[in-house]
Amino acid sequence: MAPDKLTRETVVARALELADAEGIEAVTIRRLAQELGVTPMALYWHFKNKEELLIGILDAVFGQLIAAPAVGEPWQRRLRIVLAALVGVLRRHRWVPSIHQAVSKQRSESFQRATDYALGLLAEAGYPPQRAYQVASYLLNGATALVANDPTGPPGLSEQDAGQWRRTHRLELESLPPGEFPCLVEYGRTLVEEPDVEGYYAFGVDLLMAAVETMAPAGQGPAAPAPPGSGG
Repeated sequence: MAPDKLTRETVVARALELADAEGIEAVTIRRLAQELGVTPMALYWHFKNKEELLIGILDAVFGQLIAAPAVGEPWQRRLRIVLAALVGVLRRHRWVPSIHQAVSKQRSESFQRATDYALGLLAEAGYPPQRAYQVASYLLNGATALVANDPTGPPGLSEQDAGQWRRTHRLELESLPPGEFPCLVEYGRTLVEEPDVEGYYAFGVDLLMAAVETMAPAGQGPAAPAPPGSGG
């Protein structure tokens, strides 16, 4: 690829492909230059250093969350859409949490826009600014934990290796002393079945949203069940 055709978007797109295929550790200025057929100096026209490159990658990832708002939908529905989109993005790019440790998310404009949108929805729910930010952070951490504990196994494993990982995990649990760890042993026995991955994520989103809705200020959360005998 000729240097005059090299764009910031081209570099980020190739970096995303490389990270998805081999992990974020594989993304270096030198490796990208080789992949794009240019000299490392050509990349420095777009990114001054590795941190700027990582921020650019993070910005592209969180840019996938920005969509037209669902006008007229209640805040719960719109927040659920954002949360489900976040989980989907993290599933596609399971290396993203490791970037959080290397660069500041606050330097990503896409991350700031997505966060600001979520804070606006939480404000509609009656959460004051400080509490809304805490809830938004909780949702981000919860979505990250969901993906980190994907029932298919750690990221980057082949289908065969993932199957072996699950078998090993099951045997470790089943081999525990049943008198001391009866619940773990019982859970281990369920792992003989193929994991219901979509069910796992759907339940996770439900669980996270239930907490936000239940803790929302009075009158903003889900409707309380009718008392017994009320006829409602």
